[in-house]
Amino acid sequence: MNLNQITLPVNDMEQSVHFYLTLGFTQIVDTPHYARFICPDGDGTFSLALQDEPVHNGSVIYFEHRDLDTLVATLKQRGIEFDQEPEDQRYLWREAILKDPSNNIIKLYWAGENRLNPPWRVTKRYSD
Repeated sequence: MNLNQITLPVNDMEQSVHFYLTLGFTQIVDTPHYARFICPDGDGTFSLALQDEPVHNGSVIYFEHRDLDTLVATLKQRGIEFDQEPEDQRYLWREAILKDPSNNIIKLYWAGENRLNPPWRVTKRYSD
């Protein structure tokens, strides 16, 4: 199995599309109620779905970038506001936090080898 995509709920499609284009994603689907993007690196995708009710999404979406500090500086020059500047975390990731126009939480991060192989990694587990 492979993760195909994540769909985020949004209240304003035009504003949200502009936000994600400013972050550097490439839009591959464009409708009044649905938009889909491909990440600048790799083939990961995510989408936006227009909601009538206010968005209350407790999920966090993570986007990885090797040169996190430079990316954050570039995005700030483009007018993107951050809730947290890049900081080293106790779980060995470096993260910056921001929110999209519908208040979906986004973490831009770099974890390197620790993303898949942290010191506390467990032995592979499978269900029967």
